[in-house]
Amino acid sequence: MLSPYRPFRRNSWRPALAAVAALFLAMPKPQGVLAQGTRMLRMPTVSRTHIVFVHANDLWIVGREGGEARRLTTGQGAETSPKFSPDGRWIAFSADYDGNTDVYVIPAQGGEPRRLTWHPGADIVQGWTPDGRAVLFQSGREAHPTANTKFFTVPLEGGLPKALPIHRALSGEISPDGRFLAYQEVGFWDPEWRNYRGGQAQPISVVDLETLDRVFTPWEGERQMSPVWSGGVVYYLSERDWATNVWSWDPRTGQERQLTRHADFDVKSLGAGGGVIVYEQAGYLHELDPASGRSRQLEIRVAGDMTWAMPRWHEVPATGLTNARLSPTGKRALFEYRGEIFTVPVDQGSWRNLTRSPGVADRHPVWSPDGEKIAWFSDEGGEYGLVVADQDGAHPRRIPLPEPSFFFVPAWSPDGKHLAFTDTHYRLWVLELATGKATLVDTDRFAHPERSMNPVWSPDSRWLAYARRLDNQFRAIFLYDLRTGGTHRLTDGMADAISPVWDASGKYLYFLASTDYGLNTGWLDMTSYDRPVTRSLYVVLLRADEASPFLPKSDEEKGAASDTAAARGGAGRGGGGGSGAAGRGSGGA
Repeated sequence: MLSPYRPFRRNSWRPALAAVAALFLAMPKPQGVLAQGTRMLRMPTVSRTHIVFVHANDLWIVGREGGEARRLTTGQGAETSPKFSPDGRWIAFSADYDGNTDVYVIPAQGGEPRRLTWHPGADIVQGWTPDGRAVLFQSGREAHPTANTKFFTVPLEGGLPKALPIHRALSGEISPDGRFLAYQEVGFWDPEWRNYRGGQAQPISVVDLETLDRVFTPWEGERQMSPVWSGGVVYYLSERDWATNVWSWDPRTGQERQLTRHADFDVKSLGAGGGVIVYEQAGYLHELDPASGRSRQLEIRVAGDMTWAMPRWHEVPATGLTNARLSPTGKRALFEYRGEIFTVPVDQGSWRNLTRSPGVADRHPVWSPDGEKIAWFSDEGGEYGLVVADQDGAHPRRIPLPEPSFFFVPAWSPDGKHLAFTDTHYRLWVLELATGKATLVDTDRFAHPERSMNPVWSPDSRWLAYARRLDNQFRAIFLYDLRTGGTHRLTDGMADAISPVWDASGKYLYFLASTDYGLNTGWLDMTSYDRPVTRSLYVVLLRADEASPFLPKSDEEKGAASDTAAARGGAGRGGGGGSGAAGRGSGGA
């Protein structure tokens, strides 16, 4: 561990920063959070008297009414997917105690875990057989080479697992009478893709384990997930109303019901038992009465040693540093790591932690043009705002931003009076530092994983150049005039134009453009696969009276006849000015 006062040798800041020790302090919880109980409670399972859930990768148990929870497991490996046995005496769960995820059981009152599976693949607990003699789990042990998963049972007393006659299944449970199996057949390569309506979105399957006849829950193309049984009815998660909520379907009558109507945060997991449904939403656990459809948020308080949250020294690896920026003179460098902002000297002096703000995300630091200030985004107080401080971190000034969201990479104007940045809603903003006023410049109307609307300032600080997507999904170069508030389009949209760069003189604007980009516009479509894109460098003349840099030049002797001939030759060969996408769009500015 290095002393923070140890000087850096010349050109030694890279290895030295790798050993920088940053102190992360545990932040006290706001009173409002304490009043509502602990959050981040996951994967609930419920019996007649208790609820077991996952918090901080451990299992905890609490009474059905909530209150103070008691920890059941303390292993270094993660414990997940708990399930009460039908009689409430046992809890089955998955854990990676020995470097692999297997099935374990413990008594409901706590005790030493007993291992039931030993396969090198992951075994994920789903539930129990109705008689409580075996644990149902999901595994890919027989799926090679397809890597699909299916269901197995393993005896509570130990023994070899036995596969169920279902070829592919991801999550589900056996009905209380042992006759039916409700299950989700496939998983998602991006589970957090809200309101996905593609091929992985499937209904819940219900199979008769005697005849192997299969029926499906009602379905309109949405994702349906994680089915459980209660009273002969299947309860599951569905995105039918464009948010994940709890729905039910009765195989005997065919009746379908929507039981919850959360619109802010999705329901993430649920469990059934003791005549109720317990589900996870917004980090809390809720109890749902299936008969009345009423639900209530449970106040559950978790108190443990939580050693991972204790103040500690953390070594900063060189590979973890992001958003590197050199100061205007090149004497110091800026880095971001785990929500802290550091500056490091190239030669003399020591590193500095400018923020020292555990529990706060400080992002995207940038130097002012004169090197005296540093700006970054910080979510201190609960929402992101802009912070401007002296280069040593002193005298920070927080500027609130309109419509708080995630913001990206502020860009200083060369005169240091404005900052331009984008947000997660694909909007471009300009902020005047003197007044703190933020002005909306433009919005990219199409969501795309490749964010290219990155603002670039002109040398005189009057103009912003950026690339925005058009209706044809090609990008065009735009200019925003800070003085008039007007926007001008430079390129015609017949080529995909990106990455504008200003000439130091302000006479030209360079950018990259592609004329073979067409099939890549449908990035979510397979027609864009394996379609190479080539780009060329183009230039725009920003004034109508500016001569093209591509006009031919000829050395001639002085004299009226020679001057006339040179002018005639120049007009004949060089009058086109510019080329390609730039030549077609230069009149826009």
